[in-house]
Amino acid sequence: MSDRGLLSSKSMFPPVEGVVLNAVCVLSAGDITQKGYEKKRTKLLAPFFIPPPAEPPPQNHLPPPAPASSSTPGHAPSSSDIHTEAVQAALAKHKEEKMALPMPTKRRSTYVPSPVETRTPPDSSSGSDDDGSLRRRSSAGPPPAPPSGLLLPPAPPGAASPQSPDCWINRSVQGSSTSSSASSTLSHGEGRPLPQGLPPPAQAPSTPETLWWSSPRPPTCHTHPTSAPESLCVCVCVHGLLLGVPVNSRVSTKIQQLLNTLKRPKRPELSEFFTDDSEEIVEVPLPDPNTPKPEGRQIIPVKGEPLGVVSNWPPALQAALARWGSTQAKSPALTALDITGKPLYTLTYGKLWSRSVKLAYTLLNKLGPKNEQILKPGDRVALVYPNSDPGMFWVAFYGCLLAEVIPVPIEVPLSRKDAGSSQVGFLLGSCGVGLALTSEICLKGLPKTPTGEILSFKGWPRLKWVVTDSKYLTKPSKDWTPHVPTANTEPAYIEYKASKEGTVMGVAVSKVAMLTHCQALTQACNYCEGETMVNVLDFKKDIGLWHGVLTAVMNRIHTISVPYAVMKACPLSWVQRVHVNKARVALVKCRDLHWAMMAHRDQKDTSLASLRMLIVADGANPWSVSSCDAFLNVFQPNGLKAEVICPCATSPEAMTVAIRRPGVPGTPLPARAILSMGGLSHGVIRVNTEDKNSALTVQDVGHVMPGALMCIVKADGPPLLCKTDEIGEIVINSRAGGTMYYGLPGVTKNTFEVIPVNSSGAPIGEIPFVRSGLLGFVGPGSLIFVVGKNEGLLNVSGRRHNADDLVATALAVEPVKTVYRGRISVFSVTVFYDERIVIVAEQRPDASEEDSFQWMSRVLQAIDSIHQVGLYCLALVPANTLPKTPLGGIHVSDAKQFFLEGNLHPCNILMCPHTCVTNLPKPRQKQPVGVGPASIMVGNLVAGKRIAQASGRDLGMIEDQDLIRKHLYLSEALQWRAQTDPDHVLYVLLNAKGVAVCTATCLQLHKRAEKIAAALMEKGSINTGDNVVLLYPPGIDLIASFYGCLYAGCVPVNVRPPHPQNLGATLPTVRMIIDVSKAACILTTQNLTRILRSKEASASVNIKTWPTIIDTDDLPRRRLPQIYKPPTAEMIAYLDFSVSTTGMLTGVKISHVAVSALCRSIKLQCELYSSRQIAICLDPYCGLGFVLWCLASVYSGHQSILIPPFELETCLSLWLSTLSQYRIRDTFCSYSVMELCTKGLGTQTELLKARGVNLSCVRSCVVVAEERPRLVLTHSFSKLFKDLGLSPRAVSTAFGSRVNLAVCMLTVLLCSLRHDRVRLVERGAPQSLPLMESGKILPGVRVIIVNPETRGPLGDSHLGEIWINSPHNASGYFTIYGEESLQADHFNTKLSFGDPTTLWARTGYLGFVKRTELLDAAGDRHDALFVVGSLDETLELRGLRYHPTDMETSVSRAHRSIAESAVFTWTNLLVVVAELGGSEQDALDLVPLITNVVLEEHHLIVGVVVIVDPGVIPINSRGEKQRMHLRDSFLADQLDPIYVAYNM
Repeated sequence: MSDRGLLSSKSMFPPVEGVVLNAVCVLSAGDITQKGYEKKRTKLLAPFFIPPPAEPPPQNHLPPPAPASSSTPGHAPSSSDIHTEAVQAALAKHKEEKMALPMPTKRRSTYVPSPVETRTPPDSSSGSDDDGSLRRRSSAGPPPAPPSGLLLPPAPPGAASPQSPDCWINRSVQGSSTSSSASSTLSHGEGRPLPQGLPPPAQAPSTPETLWWSSPRPPTCHTHPTSAPESLCVCVCVHGLLLGVPVNSRVSTKIQQLLNTLKRPKRPELSEFFTDDSEEIVEVPLPDPNTPKPEGRQIIPVKGEPLGVVSNWPPALQAALARWGSTQAKSPALTALDITGKPLYTLTYGKLWSRSVKLAYTLLNKLGPKNEQILKPGDRVALVYPNSDPGMFWVAFYGCLLAEVIPVPIEVPLSRKDAGSSQVGFLLGSCGVGLALTSEICLKGLPKTPTGEILSFKGWPRLKWVVTDSKYLTKPSKDWTPHVPTANTEPAYIEYKASKEGTVMGVAVSKVAMLTHCQALTQACNYCEGETMVNVLDFKKDIGLWHGVLTAVMNRIHTISVPYAVMKACPLSWVQRVHVNKARVALVKCRDLHWAMMAHRDQKDTSLASLRMLIVADGANPWSVSSCDAFLNVFQPNGLKAEVICPCATSPEAMTVAIRRPGVPGTPLPARAILSMGGLSHGVIRVNTEDKNSALTVQDVGHVMPGALMCIVKADGPPLLCKTDEIGEIVINSRAGGTMYYGLPGVTKNTFEVIPVNSSGAPIGEIPFVRSGLLGFVGPGSLIFVVGKNEGLLNVSGRRHNADDLVATALAVEPVKTVYRGRISVFSVTVFYDERIVIVAEQRPDASEEDSFQWMSRVLQAIDSIHQVGLYCLALVPANTLPKTPLGGIHVSDAKQFFLEGNLHPCNILMCPHTCVTNLPKPRQKQPVGVGPASIMVGNLVAGKRIAQASGRDLGMIEDQDLIRKHLYLSEALQWRAQTDPDHVLYVLLNAKGVAVCTATCLQLHKRAEKIAAALMEKGSINTGDNVVLLYPPGIDLIASFYGCLYAGCVPVNVRPPHPQNLGATLPTVRMIIDVSKAACILTTQNLTRILRSKEASASVNIKTWPTIIDTDDLPRRRLPQIYKPPTAEMIAYLDFSVSTTGMLTGVKISHVAVSALCRSIKLQCELYSSRQIAICLDPYCGLGFVLWCLASVYSGHQSILIPPFELETCLSLWLSTLSQYRIRDTFCSYSVMELCTKGLGTQTELLKARGVNLSCVRSCVVVAEERPRLVLTHSFSKLFKDLGLSPRAVSTAFGSRVNLAVCMLTVLLCSLRHDRVRLVERGAPQSLPLMESGKILPGVRVIIVNPETRGPLGDSHLGEIWINSPHNASGYFTIYGEESLQADHFNTKLSFGDPTTLWARTGYLGFVKRTELLDAAGDRHDALFVVGSLDETLELRGLRYHPTDMETSVSRAHRSIAESAVFTWTNLLVVVAELGGSEQDALDLVPLITNVVLEEHHLIVGVVVIVDPGVIPINSRGEKQRMHLRDSFLADQLDPIYVAYNM
């Protein structure tokens, strides 16, 4: 090997820098405090500190190298120095651009309380300069600048020229090891101004009037009609929010910051638009032509030295124990330590032998009743012993070997919720374990039931527990000796192994493999009889078991076992044991090296000169080199020699793969490989020559074990041999390895019976290899290098990243103030066809919000720069809450499971989907519409497709033309009924007890209407055609007042009364409608009159300017001189006002002719006659609810039983009981009523049945709504109440839009929806959406589906706007300024081609028509209408049209704590608001789950997630979400959210 590839031990370690920079890595398990860290750092850096220059250097230069004094010439920094410097340099790059990341908003009460001064106060100023910025300042260096965004352009790929293996190994990168604190400090600047071009936002008003009112928009605003048409232009949005965000909103500042961070391009750039708009195609990343590819020759299997044959090696391990037990009985085998680190007891080989024999005898002869044998050779037995009691474990393990039963060592279960405990149950089940051995003390500590029995752990089989303390063992008879056969291929013991997914499997090790492994370790480590060994590792598995329990007994070694608890109390205890006992070998992990260094100053006189071998169990971890270097640096003065450090590579399946042999003093140390991380991520080996920031320095793990054969094969797919410059999985053929996963033959074959194949696909031989799960390569001199593990591999966008590498980078970002004991977990979750990286760290209890957020944002930047990969999520959880492994590590698979289930309960979270999700479908470009003016029309076919249209049956001619004339005006219809059938009861009003509190016959209603008309003429001085506001609770007074207005020649305007308990929110709407409608007077009750004039009302509105208020409770006895008759039926009958879900208030003019036609259609469709009864549980203030409540009965003569919906709050069963009591066949309700019954009565069906409630009489239960049918709710309702006799076919829906109050009524069908197209799929297909027909189209109604942009008719299978032609279309909008152009646009529109003469009304709803197999009355196939959603509510994102309700359904399904959700967009960001139904600690769990589900199911990235209290999302009386109100409240900072997360 060339000299340039070698470094001497002396030249590697400057005296100070290893200790200083090692402090970063120390955190992985140490007890160092922030104060201690800073003190130590300051002290050690004092001689090397450079004062800041007078003028800051240019920001595009890296920090200057430190002077020569900081490092003697020729001294290369250790790899910890290199990595820390790389992180600091990467972070320094991010200072070049000014960019502030928006900090999450958290309610003050939520989670970990921070010190008062660090909490974020609510903004009171008009845009705090510092808001959302990170205020940590650097003590040295140039003035701080904000970081740039989260991404840097990709680094140029490394040179792809062929490399000889000798070139991979290089000297460490020369450079300064002292990193200035200035370069590692990242600050964020002030908030940025709004971009140019945006109008200056107005100051948000605060008075109720301004909140509810704004001036009308000009007509040019209208590009398409809305579900609540905007022609009235009364907007319920805050005035200043129509054009931009008010500058004093904290939310708006943060959204602007978020937009600024998202302006930077993603990597890789998305391609141009795609043309196929019927399918969303996931972006497949194209292979980068510059990707490095392996270029070496195919690897040749590497052979270890032959396994020597020693004459006195025992035929089996038990034979070795028998030999030492008899010939060296007093020789010490094991010394255990107490909690203080002092020797507790020593077990001699004689005692070990005699106790093991006793246990073997007891197991075989004394466990069953009457000494029956219940264990037979080959049975599996669990060993459950704590880490602090190695003696009991040794006796149990060797006792099992002597009894020829198979021991299965497992961890002691401490509670039912132990991390991975159910998976241990899977292991015990797959191994068929029925018996568990334990000690008396351990048995007492196990969790018990109240009766004293040991708790049954989740997933565990039933176990018989046996105590193995000496007093419970039976001495065997003199003629009994254990059977010690020669080692064979039967299993000797089973070692547990946890997979990446958390599954725990048992690796069976045969007797011959156990013996051969001990022989190979003895030869490789040159063990001698009688040596002393210190073991800090877990003695139940892996190296702690193989060296410290098995090989130790074979070679009569004295093992000193140092438990984990001792290490926590006294970190230096193992070093002291080496010193006191002159130990020759020590078994440690990097963690133990760190802890010893931390406590080093407490012990100056310890000597490690006796050590000939320091075996580093996790030496295969790529970052272990820094720990080894730093430990050597600190303990070299104490006699530690560089050549004794022996890293090794192991896996449960292949056991020991390679180990560095102890070196000879004076020989040069093996060199390091300095590799390009970019190359590693593509699976190739490249020397890092360009960017030292992305270099990985790895040390070798020695040579292959004696007697073994090793290959490198591809980690995924067939076991293809790798090339010499390619990273692959190490596979081993050896007699000393695991033989199978016990009880799992399928998985065994893929791991233990691998035959590598060459490039042509031919197997290289017949001998099977075992997959080790380690990833690495073979270096010069057949040295083995390991760069990661399969289970820690994260495959992101075709590149592979090692979880340990990411942990090391995160630890290098000064985590002392933030991360608790360096506890960081890295894993990947599969979201939207790719793996996404998640980092979860434990937060120190004293960490401030700001420090935490700063650390998180810097970790994002460091990982992005060094690893060129974006993080999906970074979360901080409270200290000690990540699931732990028994020895204090992090149980990664359980942490991942908690994350996916929403049980992690983070206290801080940062989602970065915009950075890392680069495989979204390409944005859609609007395609030319298939049906257009150039299309050829033949009959009803357009361009080969049927025009999407449907119609109800003809209204036909009613036999008695006189009846039509009488019913042309409702006022005349009522008079006619009062004369012909005066005592017929039209209305019955029920109270909460189901009692009829008021009824109205035809005559009573007529007379009361006359009195009200007289009062109007007398008190109100009303002129014909004046508007009169009706302000009533649901009841008969409202109906009488309506007809009173018609009798007086006035136009009634029905308004929902203000809520007495919430006047501040509801009274301004009433005032607004009164003002907009120019009402001449108000008809109301005495109670409401008092409220309108009350002091409470004056706080919300000006009560002095009300129009004339007439109290109809006290009416004059005068008769009306004459009843008004309109001169023409085209005159206005009433105005229909309502606020739409988009926050627009609209008033629609309904003429007498439209009222008459509508009532006639309903009468025909629902078969309503004088003898019929219907029950109505609807709000009677607008739309179809008002028509059914007030108009239909007078026209058709049927009896209406009125149930005010608010009465259900007092008595939930009122509606259902009424249906049963009156034997109602037809009933109308709203979704809110149905939801109340479903949620409130779902568990009470048996009780209702006992009360005699029977719904078998109900023929149709129609839900009245202006939205897509809520299929889930109607199905739930039908299922719940089918036990009460409700027919599953009874529930149906009605759809009415504002311009046409009723289109259709009745049910059935499922289909799936894509963008502006309709494709049918099988029920339950992925990504499918079940839809229900919106009912049967009313008689006289024609429906056509139209492209809202081109106004041309669409073919079948297209989604478009529903247009209506019918006699009962509304006359137009009620407008203040008479803008007739809007009326024509929405109410008298013509198709752009096809049928240019018919006048249509635009509904503002999207839907489609589907011809079904059903036949209508005339024998034709039935055309079903499906309403998909309001056009005005759709979200246009990425060129696609999304319906909020679909996303909300997905979000509500994401976690059990989400009670309700709503979505809207703001500045092209998707905002999701979720109501938290659980405890506040669940709030931050929802952020990643919501982001995941929207990305998976809708291919959209959520910009902002807002978690709020239940009831915050505003819902109108019809049960519809008021998303625009919600948006305005959010932007005006009025939601008081629990948490607001801004996704990067």
